[in-house]
Parts: sequence; C-alpha cells; structure tokens
Amino acid sequence: MKALLSRCWGRAAIGLVAPVLFLVWWQSQALSGGAHALAFAPLESIGAGFVELAVQGTLVADMASTLSRSLSGLAIGGTLGIALGVAMAIFRPLDRALNPLLQAIRQVPLMGWLPLLGLWVGTGRGTELIVVSLSAFFPTLLNSFEGVAGVERRFVEVGQIYGFTPAQRFRLILLPAAMPLILTGLTQGLAFAWIASIASEILLGVGGGLGVTMQLAQTQQRLDIILVAILVTAALGFAINQVFLRLRRHLLRWQPPLR
Repeated sequence: MKALLSRCWGRAAIGLVAPVLFLVWWQSQALSGGAHALAFAPLESIGAGFVELAVQGTLVADMASTLSRSLSGLAIGGTLGIALGVAMAIFRPLDRALNPLLQAIRQVPLMGWLPLLGLWVGTGRGTELIVVSLSAFFPTLLNSFEGVAGVERRFVEVGQIYGFTPAQRFRLILLPAAMPLILTGLTQGLAFAWIASIASEILLGVGGGLGVTMQLAQTQQRLDIILVAILVTAALGFAINQVFLRLRRHLLRWQPPLR
C-alpha cells in the first residue's frame, strides 16, 4: 500500500513540474515591465479576477451554461451520428447514397456555417446548439461507421451458423465489436463540442457562457478576466474528458488494458 501511494505521489509530482515551471516563467514575464507587462497579467491579478467572478456568481453560471450547451450538443449530435453511422455500415446502399453529401458537408469549417444558419434560424441559442451538435455529429458518425464496417466477417458468419436473427447479430456481435470505436467517436465528439461551444459563444455572444465572458472581458480590456476564463475552460474541459475516459474504461473493462 505504501509503495502504491509513493508511486502515485511520484507521478503527481512529475506531472506538476511543467505547470510550476510555466507559472514561474509567466510571473517573471509579468514583472519584467515594458510591453511584457501588458501581455502577461501577474498571478495575483489573475487570482483577484477569479475571486471577483466567483463572488459575483458569474463564474459558476458561465460554467453551467457552457457545460449544458456542450453536453446537449453532444447528446443530439452523438446520438444522430451513432445511429446514422451504424445504419450506413449495415445498409451499404444508404452509405453510397449519403456518403458523398456528408463528406462534402464535412469539408466546410463549422464556423463557416454561421452566416447561413443565421439567415435560417437567427443568431440565438438555437444556432449555437446546431453548431455544437454538428461538431459532435461527424466524429461519432465516422467512428461508428468504421467500427461496424470493420467487424471481421468470420464473427458474423458464426452468428449465422448459430441461427442468430439480424437483431441478435447486431446486439451480440456487431455492437460489442464496434463499441471501442463508437466510444472513441463519443470522446472526440465531446472535445469538438466543447471547443465549438466556446467558439460559438465568442462569435455570437448570446446568453451566458465562458466564451461570452472572454468576449466581454476583451471589450473591457480585462486581461485578468480573459485569463481566468481560459484557465477555467481548460480545467473544466480536462475534467470532463477524464470522466469520459474513466467511463470508457469501465464500459470496455472486458478489454485488456493498454498499459
């Protein structure tokens, strides 16, 4: 037990080396004077900005708004992506019919759809949700398609030998075999949804959110608030990703660990 705790503390200490060195470098730049002082806010100023947002309740509300938008977009886009990816892998005529259109749409940057979406549905929260959903849709679609299409033929043939119905073949053979890639697609979809949420908030500035706080702070020339929003965005995004990775390991616990 002591050896395990010592190993965990050792890994944590190693992981803190780079952040601590970065903070020391940042503080030295902030205190060097001249142009650097304008581009690097001192750590105490960033801490004061964090306390200011926390006391006002703005920080918690913005985190909840961005998180809700990201997870809603992931739920919508991820569900549609998995369903369509699996359907295209099973029914090849559907793949031949839809694949060229989807590939063409995928080549357009998501932010490039904002002007057109603005004309169709306005520049409100609906547009933000569509952009976030689309950002999660394509990773889940592609990974789900590859997961099901990549299942070895011999596994399907075994199901046919045992007289499995199509539903049983899907539930007992295709879905378990494709699950690693499906979950990979969801993890990627989460990352893209999180980034799209922040970007759409910055560009549209509708409602609340960490991106809206960044945009307002830029207008007010509050570098400390911008940095607080960036740090909270990074920390919250990392935490969510870790939760999904642990969930993925739990769902795929039947697989041997990679390390």
